[in-house]
Amino acid sequence: MKKIPGYILAAVLVVLYAGCGEKKASQDTAFHPVPFPAAPKVPSLITDGVEANEYVATHFWDAFLEKNLPCDTNIVNGVLAEDVENAVGTYVAVLEQGCGLDFARKAMGDFLGSLERFQASDTASNVFSFLEKTVAKYLYDPNSPVRSEDLYLPFAAGLSSSPFVPEGMRQAYAHDAKMCSLNQTGTVAADFSFTDLSGRRHSLHAVKAAYTLLFFSNPGCPACKEIIDGLTTDPNIAGKVDSGKLAVVNVYIDSDLDEWREYAVNYPESWLSGYDQSYTIRTDVTYNVRAIPSLYLLDEGKRVIMKDAPSDKVLSYIANIE
Repeated sequence: MKKIPGYILAAVLVVLYAGCGEKKASQDTAFHPVPFPAAPKVPSLITDGVEANEYVATHFWDAFLEKNLPCDTNIVNGVLAEDVENAVGTYVAVLEQGCGLDFARKAMGDFLGSLERFQASDTASNVFSFLEKTVAKYLYDPNSPVRSEDLYLPFAAGLSSSPFVPEGMRQAYAHDAKMCSLNQTGTVAADFSFTDLSGRRHSLHAVKAAYTLLFFSNPGCPACKEIIDGLTTDPNIAGKVDSGKLAVVNVYIDSDLDEWREYAVNYPESWLSGYDQSYTIRTDVTYNVRAIPSLYLLDEGKRVIMKDAPSDKVLSYIANIE
């Protein structure tokens, strides 16, 4: 018999207590905001941890969307906007940490459907517009610590045809969905060639290792330097590179090759560092590199384990590989 993991319970409790402190409505409304509804109680018959998390995710928004309450610039369906945003963070944590990817993808599509039904029942509500923007902020902003193209894909795809989204924005969401569909988790990463400092040509799929870390970087990028330091100073990670279990493929995809060549001597010799000589990644859009640095972790068959994931998550995963 499995119990709900403690970290999931802790995340869910954020919703329970986020709105419990004393809060006052803005001065221009007499309505007093209500707390975001407590997380749904898992039936006692559900004892499996994953099933319990799936139940919480499935019913997470039910109580919030069952009533039509006042809205203004600071209140979303009767709840302070900051509390609704916190709820989005908790919801994403439940999906990412407690549910399988297939379930989580479907849940995001179902969530959008619930928002559309609520908007149809109250066209003056700001619920749809607020959560449309907040989900994008959490799941697709390159700087978000919980970004996930895998989860954003079904949401963006749904928005691309939603009657509650202006036509011009639908095209933008369709583009986002197309980009998120590249190199999805569980699929084989697109192959490409790159050239190292000595002029030798390599290809991603020719790299032999149990794991491959694909690292899109720029010379002198401070965030890139932090990742380089993390990879080289952690003995658990550096040891995997030295043993050949982990290959680091470090690729520059922009055009200032003189700057890259000058900086490339700073990269560890145990890495495969090079540049995209044909600009395939940029021009053919084989990878959705929206910001530098960007990390992809691949298995031995070059299937994607993590895509454009936050560096702390990637490094933690690698450090714990047996």
